[in-house]
Amino acid sequence: MHKGFIKTAAILGALSVAIGAFAAHQLKGNISGNALEIFETAVKYQFYHVFALMAVGILYKEFPTKLMIWSGRLFIIGIVLFSGSLYILTAVKAAGASSYNWIGAITPLGGLCFIFGWIFIFPGCNRKV
Repeated sequence: MHKGFIKTAAILGALSVAIGAFAAHQLKGNISGNALEIFETAVKYQFYHVFALMAVGILYKEFPTKLMIWSGRLFIIGIVLFSGSLYILTAVKAAGASSYNWIGAITPLGGLCFIFGWIFIFPGCNRKV
């Protein structure tokens, strides 16, 4: 078991719930529908990858490989880049500051981290250390 990944997943999971509740109660009706959709996508993908990170933390006990470690790291980096950039983009759109829309260009980098995190689980499930 990789306790660091499990603890990080617990914190990011709690944040997902808190951020989602904030959106449901404070943002709805106060920002455009498009900005709200962006925010909801960020929360959804953060929450999906919290479960992925938790799974990697558990799988690591059986498969303590470097690829499994990298899978967990990539999920964390992906959450920061993907969801973080969308949270910032939502704030930018809510503020009406269109000159900062370039922040959305960071999002695909986080998506690539998610993809490689999932891919690394497959070869990471070897008994080699």
